[in-house]
Amino acid sequence: MPTRPGSPAADGPALRLLLPVKSFSPALLGLSLLAASALNGCVTARKYDDLSARQKADAQGKEAAERQLRATTAELQKASDELAQLRLTQKRLVTDSTETGAAYRKTRSLYNELTNSYDKLLKNSNRELANKSSDYNKVAQDLARREAELGTLETTLQKSKADNDRLAADLKTREARLAELTQALADKDKAVADLKARVSKALLSFNSSDLQVKLKDGKVYVSLSEQLLFKSGSTKVDPKGQEALKKLATVLQEQQDVNVVVEGHTDNVPILRGTAGMTDNWDLSALRATEIARLLTTSGVAPERVTASGRGQYVPVAANDSPQNKALNRRTEIILTPKLNELFQILDSNSATPATSAGK
Repeated sequence: MPTRPGSPAADGPALRLLLPVKSFSPALLGLSLLAASALNGCVTARKYDDLSARQKADAQGKEAAERQLRATTAELQKASDELAQLRLTQKRLVTDSTETGAAYRKTRSLYNELTNSYDKLLKNSNRELANKSSDYNKVAQDLARREAELGTLETTLQKSKADNDRLAADLKTREARLAELTQALADKDKAVADLKARVSKALLSFNSSDLQVKLKDGKVYVSLSEQLLFKSGSTKVDPKGQEALKKLATVLQEQQDVNVVVEGHTDNVPILRGTAGMTDNWDLSALRATEIARLLTTSGVAPERVTASGRGQYVPVAANDSPQNKALNRRTEIILTPKLNELFQILDSNSATPATSAGK
């Protein structure tokens, strides 16, 4: 039977070429076969052959489309696997350093873009997939750059760890020296306290108004009044004062690691004119200190341990505004200081530590 222009038989091949490959199904193919059978009586053998050829071509086209679909699906699966790997890389970068947080957000944004691109790939042709291949290259380049940055961060971290280890070792050494210094200071304080107790016990028989023993600035101060030691304007020690100095010398002989400083003090009343060998209170205080130092060394204290100095009227303990206060200022102070050689050695070693550390 002849076909009319515009009829299904006439426009069939063209219509099938316009349909998407996915529109073919077994049902449609069956309908086409039924239609072919119905028209078989009206169509010539040549038309039938053409129709069969077209059907075969359609089947081949469908098969090719399905192969392409499978290949696209496999490529999409591969891309999904790459995305999973990207996600793991993102997590590692976030864990390694807070500085990579910005990179994570950027990669996350890129991941979302890629996901959208994958959705488009499912709907669009191979050309869309080819266009996105450049995006994949960019992701690969970005990941390579991030890996390089991560390597740099790791190197910096290793260097910081080495520095921290060195500082920890230095801190441990300093703590040990601090403990040593603390112990030395405690030993020194104990030695000073013991010395004060010994001196106080030795001089217990003297009146507290004439002789006082006290601790000040880590030293033992033995303060002797002028009344106990000297007559007014004299530089010779009275017998009672000599007795006190001998008892003190006995204690100092047992304490070989104690240095002795003798300081003479006066009030602000000028000395009498014509006093032999003296011009002012400075001379008087110095001569008195020298006399006491001489008595201590005569009583057995090694001379190299004793220092005599005159302070005159310039270090008063009270205002020179009354006879009582002036009497307080007229005094001799014997300052006993334990030798601190061990303590100084520790301090010297500590002061040398920063320079040693800086040189490393």
